[in-house]
Amino acid sequence: MGQLCGRCMQLLRSFVAFVQKMSSELVHSVKECLALISECSCLKQNASKTRQLYKPMLQPHERVTAQEFLQQIERGFEMSPLGKDPLEALRILAFSENPGLQQSAALYYLHMSQHMNVPLPAEHLEPFYALLRSADLEVQQMSSLSLVNFLLEGNIDKEMVIQMGLLEPILDLLESEDPTVQCNSCACTMTLAVSESNREAIAAARGVTPLLSLANSYDPRVQQNAVGAILNLTQSERIQLVLCKEGALPVLTLLLESPDSEVQYYSCAALSNIAANTQHHEAMLRIGDRFLLRMLISLLSSSVDKVSSQACVCLRNLATRDTQAELVAKDVLPRLCSLLVSSSEDACRAAVALLWVLSQHPHNQDALVCTELLQSLGMLLSVHTTDPVIAGHAACIIKNLNLSKNRQRIIESPCVEGLLQTMLSIDIEENSLHYVTSCLAELAKQEGGTLCMVKWMNEPLTKRLVRLAGQREHTETSFQAASIIQHMIDHEKMMLLLKCHIIEIQAYLRNFLTHQEVRFQQLAISTFCRLQADPEFSLAFRKNQMAKLLEQVRQQTEETQELLRAAICHADS
Repeated sequence: MGQLCGRCMQLLRSFVAFVQKMSSELVHSVKECLALISECSCLKQNASKTRQLYKPMLQPHERVTAQEFLQQIERGFEMSPLGKDPLEALRILAFSENPGLQQSAALYYLHMSQHMNVPLPAEHLEPFYALLRSADLEVQQMSSLSLVNFLLEGNIDKEMVIQMGLLEPILDLLESEDPTVQCNSCACTMTLAVSESNREAIAAARGVTPLLSLANSYDPRVQQNAVGAILNLTQSERIQLVLCKEGALPVLTLLLESPDSEVQYYSCAALSNIAANTQHHEAMLRIGDRFLLRMLISLLSSSVDKVSSQACVCLRNLATRDTQAELVAKDVLPRLCSLLVSSSEDACRAAVALLWVLSQHPHNQDALVCTELLQSLGMLLSVHTTDPVIAGHAACIIKNLNLSKNRQRIIESPCVEGLLQTMLSIDIEENSLHYVTSCLAELAKQEGGTLCMVKWMNEPLTKRLVRLAGQREHTETSFQAASIIQHMIDHEKMMLLLKCHIIEIQAYLRNFLTHQEVRFQQLAISTFCRLQADPEFSLAFRKNQMAKLLEQVRQQTEETQELLRAAICHADS
């Protein structure tokens, strides 16, 4: 065989160098590929298959531990079941590669979780790491269920679960193919996600994506717990951004159509939390050409009270200036009227709060002043006379609608009577009492409103008004109550009722006359002039030297006017 020429030798060397280079790059690519595959959770999930290739040997110390553990169980643990010896035995059994021993440890923890009413020491969480990582399905099911039980009963510190490193195996179990394990791991995640630090940890460990995937599960238990976990995560504004980025909005919106009322409630509540942040509104309304609004309006008619209530809350959070008129145009009022007379107090509260937001838009006010709505508001006030939330919102709605063209319809409705009864019942410390008295004072400015109030006035209502006018802790409520009285003085029935409270009326008039604000002084003087026309009040005022106090106010006023004239002249010069 002849020798290769120089040219062929060079070609051969180039080919060898090329092969070596390609081999090096191929090996590097293979290593990278294997590294990425090894990090994926699917290998952890399928580890059981590789472990089934051999039968784990029972180590001598494991055999002894198992025998002693069984003896202790038979004796009922004469010592504490949380003592040092049981813990050491549980550690050995949990970290064994023998499924039978792991099942014993998992079963014991499950028994404890169902019967123990004392906190589980932190050191007892250590075996859970091995049990949750077990390749045996029964061990996964029992250990995850016992952890759920401990968490729900409050026997484990939730932050400690994260600190002990159990979050990673819990989240890995979300990708199990077994519905029971999925259900339990979702429940663990939902229970853990009640604190800000835990929510941050779950998001950092990439727990959002598998939860969104399980929210579409066909197993109702898994779906409920997954959506419940997402709901708890939405309580963090930062994690709301993560959820929206991962595609949570379409998932939650479609779940509103679920036949399961729990899933509807959880998804609606999660959307309510997200809607509380206006930066998400555009993305929420963009889904299916405002499909979310249509679904929420339909849920107002849900037979499940908490679902209809939560739909109100979500719509209220979405009802910015741009969507308020749109909601009324979509015929939302009949549904809200039905909720106002619901037997559920939560539904009533949610409905009246949404109506309050809608009443703030000028274009909605004509549509809202309908007989059905005013009747429903009146009934609501008469039934829930002591509820400050309902009273405050209802009063604000009526005040918003109290335009000149609508006033007569309001006066003819049961709203005035409802407001008066509410004023009689609500505690003085409640802010809503201010809204009620303010609304009544506004209605009393018109003769029709005054006549309507006088018709319903009686001794308890008169006494309440006089006392509200006389108290000094809440000055605005005091002013509004005195204003209502002043507008009704000219009516004979009211004058007769007020004569039983001459001393209290003189007291608040004296207080008003010495008040720093001019409006209080003016209201007191106007009231004094009207009451003085009555002989009994006139005599009482003379005995109490009210004229002397008025003279002092007049002198102070004249002095103030002189000072003002001097100041103006000085400024002009």
